[in-house]
Amino acid sequence: SDSEDLVGKAVLAKAYRKGEGVKKDVDEALRLARESAAGGEAIGQTQVGNCYQFGSGVEKDEERAVEWYRKAAEKGCAIAQNTLGWCFEKKIGVEKDEAQAVEWYRKAAYQGNAVAQYNMGWCCRRGLGVEKDEVQTVEWYRRAAAQGHAPAQHSLGWCCEKGFGMQKDKVQAEEWYRRAAAQGYAKPKHYLRGRPMG
Repeated sequence: SDSEDLVGKAVLAKAYRKGEGVKKDVDEALRLARESAAGGEAIGQTQVGNCYQFGSGVEKDEERAVEWYRKAAEKGCAIAQNTLGWCFEKKIGVEKDEAQAVEWYRKAAYQGNAVAQYNMGWCCRRGLGVEKDEVQTVEWYRRAAAQGHAPAQHSLGWCCEKGFGMQKDKVQAEEWYRRAAAQGYAKPKHYLRGRPMG
């Protein structure tokens, strides 16, 4: 179908932009992303945004990137919502606005986007755009960690170790650190170095 073709082009655009499974070709990435976006596909719009944000096949233009992310985010694309949140948090192509960042992270997080769930945990932990809330921090980290998100697994391990938003639990802390380390996440490897593993 036409919609499957548009999604396929968007997926291929990402592969060409990053050189994943194909020879890296930013011009082909941009062409495919634009075709997908022209058909109204949110994933394609997100890929066009990525091309502008990182200067892949076009001159880098963070404001145009945000325009494309917003188009896709408003269509409900969780990846674009999370990316738009990141832009607001880090002042990429827009004025810094932590409340807007949280609004977009939350939309993506409720759709099950693990990166957005981790970002929500981080915002709750630091009080970025929301009140500091230890219990919500743990809840968001737990959701992302359950999906295998290594930074969330590490952060949840830290919460267990320190008793942040929960009872201290060294056994659970070690388990979450181990899971993150198994994926190559560097922080827990450092934490586990020299410690008995079994």
